[in-house]
Amino acid sequence: MATEQSTAVPNELSFDTFRQALAEFIGVMLFVFIGAGSVVIAKAYYAQYDGQSPVPDPLFVTAVALAHGLAIATMVAATANISGGHINPAVSFAQMLAGKMSFPKTVVYIAAQLGGAVVGALLLKAVIAGPLEQGLGAHGLGATFLLEDQVGDGVGAGLVVEIILTFALVFVVFATAVDPRGNKTIAPLAIGFVILIDHFVGIPLTGASMNPARSFGPALVANVWTDHWIYWVGPLVGGGIAGLVYELFFMHRSEAT
Repeated sequence: MATEQSTAVPNELSFDTFRQALAEFIGVMLFVFIGAGSVVIAKAYYAQYDGQSPVPDPLFVTAVALAHGLAIATMVAATANISGGHINPAVSFAQMLAGKMSFPKTVVYIAAQLGGAVVGALLLKAVIAGPLEQGLGAHGLGATFLLEDQVGDGVGAGLVVEIILTFALVFVVFATAVDPRGNKTIAPLAIGFVILIDHFVGIPLTGASMNPARSFGPALVANVWTDHWIYWVGPLVGGGIAGLVYELFFMHRSEAT
């Protein structure tokens, strides 16, 4: 009977899939609330001292990087045994390209991630005073003088930054969490560290998204869409390339030393 039931109900539409999607929803919701919230709070704090600097204060960068890195490490650890701990459409997309997930299941995951991001941003909006919202942590190109006169006169450079940062993130995800030979025990910590490190270089340039859901939730709730396409194309391209590179060249390496 169990075999007949599993044949009648496609795996990607099973209860387990929606249970996993719920874990992704909760994980992204909390990640956006904490990550975007750290941006709002840090902006409110440092605006008292140096709100005119074109480059974010190092303490601002450190605070936001730590919040995102620690939050993603915690959410990945909490959901890894349920959903795989994607917490990011770019990770789900990369796994689909690498043949680790079906297309329908990927759609369910990404829908849950985006929904969680919107709810997380709504919760943040509900607790933050209106004058301090400041875009609810929505991403946008930062100190543009650091990007101008480069690829695509700033916008293109920002796209390249998001591709590179997300490549680093997804490569680490595959090496530690997806590869059967990877060290699953340290995977959440490694993923949190790469998010933290990426933020140190990415915050002054693009805000360091690496995650379309993290960008989409605050953008929708705060209605801030400037250059928003970068935060979809960059992470999906960078993550997709990383997933394919790891799958093709490293996933099936030989045992020879």
